[in-house]
Amino acid sequence: MTMPRSLAETAIRPRPDFSQLLRVLRRDGVPDHVPSYELFANQEVMEAVLGRKLPERADTIEFYYRSGYDYVPCWPKLQMKVGDLVDQRSDYPITDRRTFEDYVWPAPASISFAEFESVGPRLPDGMMMVGQTGGIFETAQELMGYTGLCMALADDRQLVAAIFERLGELYVAMYEGMASFEKVGALVISDDLGFKTQTLVSPADLREFVLPWHKKMAARIHAHGKPCILHSCGQLRAILEDLIEDVKIDAKHSYEDGILPVTEAKREFGGRVAILGGFDLDRLCRSDEDEIRAHTRRLVEVCGAGGGYALGSGNSIAGFVPLPNYFTMLDEGWKLR
Repeated sequence: MTMPRSLAETAIRPRPDFSQLLRVLRRDGVPDHVPSYELFANQEVMEAVLGRKLPERADTIEFYYRSGYDYVPCWPKLQMKVGDLVDQRSDYPITDRRTFEDYVWPAPASISFAEFESVGPRLPDGMMMVGQTGGIFETAQELMGYTGLCMALADDRQLVAAIFERLGELYVAMYEGMASFEKVGALVISDDLGFKTQTLVSPADLREFVLPWHKKMAARIHAHGKPCILHSCGQLRAILEDLIEDVKIDAKHSYEDGILPVTEAKREFGGRVAILGGFDLDRLCRSDEDEIRAHTRRLVEVCGAGGGYALGSGNSIAGFVPLPNYFTMLDEGWKLR
C-alpha cells in the first residue's frame, strides 16, 4: 500500500451529515461513526488539493466537501488598525492612555458577515457552517504587543480593562451575529492562551480580563441552541476548571503530545467536554504511512470509545504538512467508519 497522493485515491465518498458531529459536540451518545474535524486548512493547502485558486470563502466548500467534512469554517470581517502578533518589530497602535483615547474603534454595526451570506445558500445537503474568528486575547496583543500588554498589566490595569471592554463589545456582537445564522451549526472561540508549559499571562489575569468575555460569548452561542468549541494552544491546566465550569465550553480543540496527548485528555476530562483532533502535527509530518494509519486507528479506538470525539490534527492543516500524510490520516479514518 502506498500513501494516497490525492483525495481521489482515498476511501472518502462524501456524504455530509452534520448531525454526527453535533452528537460529538453535545456528547449525545455514540455517533454512527467518528467524524472529522479541523479548525481549518490553510489556503495554500486547499488550493494545492483542488489544483486551482479559491478567491472566495464559498469556493472552499468543494475542499471541505471532497475531504469528507460535514461543515465549512466561516469568519466575520472587522476592520481594525492592529500590529503583528508574529513580527514584534511592528508598531502597535495602543501604547498608553493617550493612544488608547486617540484610537478609532470600529462600530459593531461595521462587522461584516458576508462569508456566511455567501456560503450558506451554496452548502450541499447535510453540511453546515462553523463560525469562528481570532480571539479577544490575541486581538489585545495585536493592539499593544505581547510585551506592551504585559507591561500594562503591571503599570495600568485600568487601561487593560478599558481595552477589553471595548473589544468585548465587538466580540459579543460578532458571536451574536454568527450564531443567528440558521445554517451555523456550531461556533469556535479561538484564542491562544498558553504555550508549552503555562498560560501566556497569569491565570488570575485571564480570569479578570479574558474569561469573563469568553463566558459572554459562550452564553450568546448557547442562547441560540448551538455548541461552543474552544480552540486554544498551550498548557491550560491552570484554567481548565474555569473553562469547563464557568465559561461552559462544550468541546476543546488543540492538543500537542509534548503538552497533553489527546488520549490523556480524553481520559481526564472527556466525560465533561468533547475532545477534538489531537493527531500531533509533528507526528503527522514525520511519520510514515504505517505509523500514520496505526496512530489514526488508536485515536479512533481510544478517544472515540463512548463518543465525544472527532478525528483530526492537533491544530490545523498548515502548508508544511505533507499532503500524502494528511490524505493518509483522512483515508484511514474514513475506512474505520
